[in-house]
Amino acid sequence: MLPESPAALAALAGLLGLCIGSFLNVVIHRLPKMMEREWQAQCADLRGETLATAEALTLATPRSRCPACAHPITALENIPLISYLFLRGKCSSCGTGISARYPLIEAFTGLASAYVAWHFGPTLQAAGALLLLWSLIALAAIDFDTQLLPDDMTLPLLWLGLLLNLSGTFTPLSSAVIGAMAGYLSLWSIFWLFKLATGKEG
Repeated sequence: MLPESPAALAALAGLLGLCIGSFLNVVIHRLPKMMEREWQAQCADLRGETLATAEALTLATPRSRCPACAHPITALENIPLISYLFLRGKCSSCGTGISARYPLIEAFTGLASAYVAWHFGPTLQAAGALLLLWSLIALAAIDFDTQLLPDDMTLPLLWLGLLLNLSGTFTPLSSAVIGAMAGYLSLWSIFWLFKLATGKEG
């Protein structure tokens, strides 16, 4: 049961957003590495080579750890915002500084989620807007780091947007389809113009 009070709903969404923000930090860090491993495996397969076995890497495994000393991050060290403040921004084992981006993404996701819930209320629009918000935060950070926008995130957003608007949740379906076509064609056009001008994929 969702609370009917806008303030209570916003607070609940804000707390959920903090937890989602913590997960988004994992997505931002690991998804590009997972993509790079997949590309390396495909290239090796085309060359008829076998890659050396590496530790499995997914969004769930291995457990989060300090990149400097490999200290496993405990549950108490993984509480959004609070753990960063309690640890004073440093690894509890080796004292290496923890990037301020982690708590900033958690805080921004929490605040933005609270606003979305307050703005839309307990509706399907709020659920759709939250999914879009969370995805865009991760995509923006991945794009900033790597200049990549993973298909694993962008394509589901396309289809989910069309699905949500079957009943006009945000806009009539015809407008949603036109928007999807225009968005795809604009990026497709830039890709081909760049390739024709430079001879390289961009």
